Amino acid sequence: MVKGVQRRRRKSSDRKLTPVPPQDTPPQDTLPEAPDFLTAFNAASRKDAEAMLRPCADIPRWCNEVAAARPFATAGELLSFAELAAPDFTETEIDAALARHPRIGDRPEGSGTEASLSCTEQESVTGLEHVQDRLHAGNRAYEDRFGRVFLIRAAGRSAEDILTVLEERLQHTDTEEIPVIAAQLRDIAILRLEGLLST
Repeated sequence: MVKGVQRRRRKSSDRKLTPVPPQDTPPQDTLPEAPDFLTAFNAASRKDAEAMLRPCADIPRWCNEVAAARPFATAGELLSFAELAAPDFTETEIDAALARHPRIGDRPEGSGTEASLSCTEQESVTGLEHVQDRLHAGNRAYEDRFGRVFLIRAAGRSAEDILTVLEERLQHTDTEEIPVIAAQLRDIAILRLEGLLST
């Protein structure tokens, strides 16, 4: 040590910080965005992918076509394909799909995905005593006339709106009603698929 010169001990705050080298991570805005459902759906076996779609619409031809078209790059791509898949549901397909649909105003049985989705969709009518009698009467009249359960996309509709549509559709012939039910089935399928993709 040189005489007369004292070394000052460095405090930790005097030390120079060594910059941490950047990690090899792409910028946040370029990270791929894939909902969990889409990722699982793309990776699933064909059989499992079809099972994942069944709560949306229990129409084997539709489930088969959508599952066969994988992989989908985005949720929007999947929804766009699903809207057009298996065109013109047949009367046989409609009747099979409706066999498990609850009546409007009734709580669905079970606790699976389909029952959960149905409960959410029917929030506007389930448990409303002032419309239950009219709904039950309308459901019975519809079933007597057409031999199948009345189906409507209930999400976002008021109980009064549903009753109005039910009464209007009771005036249809069976030939007029089939394409209406097919369109409602597809609307419900896409609405449910959107819900699954957003979880």
